[in-house]
Amino acid sequence: MPEGDTVWRTARLLDSALAGRVLTRCDLRVPRCATADLAGRTVLDVTPHGKHLLTRVEGGLTLHSHLRMEGAWRVYATGEPPRGGPSHQIRAILGNTERTAVGYRLPVLELLRTVDEAEVVGHLGPDLLGPDWDPREAVRRLRVAPERPLGEALLDQRNLAGIGNVYKAELAFLAGVTPWLPFGELPPGVPERLVATAHRLLEANKDRPDRRTTTAAGRERLHVYGRAHRPCPRCGTPVRGTGPRDVSDRVDYWCPGCQKGPTPFHD
Repeated sequence: MPEGDTVWRTARLLDSALAGRVLTRCDLRVPRCATADLAGRTVLDVTPHGKHLLTRVEGGLTLHSHLRMEGAWRVYATGEPPRGGPSHQIRAILGNTERTAVGYRLPVLELLRTVDEAEVVGHLGPDLLGPDWDPREAVRRLRVAPERPLGEALLDQRNLAGIGNVYKAELAFLAGVTPWLPFGELPPGVPERLVATAHRLLEANKDRPDRRTTTAAGRERLHVYGRAHRPCPRCGTPVRGTGPRDVSDRVDYWCPGCQKGPTPFHD
């Protein structure tokens, strides 16, 4: 699932393949960009901002993309057949003489002036993996709505940028509360520790594809996410999960033994 660490690795992959090289191919397969052609321009850099990717090219242009739930960028040797999915799922192709980046199932793809990047990322809170990371500002933003459920507050990129459903579940577990506990009811000191833990986990995972939030060297990489009905690695209580009502719903996971607070169930 693309979260801040995944997007950071994707940006590094794209930057390594494209930055400093002249584009020899540009194919943007979305209506609003269909007539745009960046071929002949040099890619300056590819920068992540939370879950957003900003591919800057000479001439003051930025290609903005967002992976959301299903999107992905893949890089191949130029001339190598892409293997990231059927061709009808390709939304973007950016290539040079050596490497070609292919964007699959990208729900957001738009070309804008680099000076206008704030229009798409200016609303975001401090980036957990960015140079603007400010834990005090993140806590301040989270506290603005004390009645808001913890999980919902963590997912709001206007509070802090980079957390998705996996980290939401794992952070709630590590804080010892359910994702539905109002943020304002967290015990003193927990908001600061929670934000510091979020930063530590994303930093630790940004360089490895197999995300891990557990400290033990055992087989279990995550405490609760994706582990419904399996024993909690800490206390052994079966982990619970909420089934999605439709394909767009997020699934929540928590351990009834380790996490205190409200749940969607009344048993």
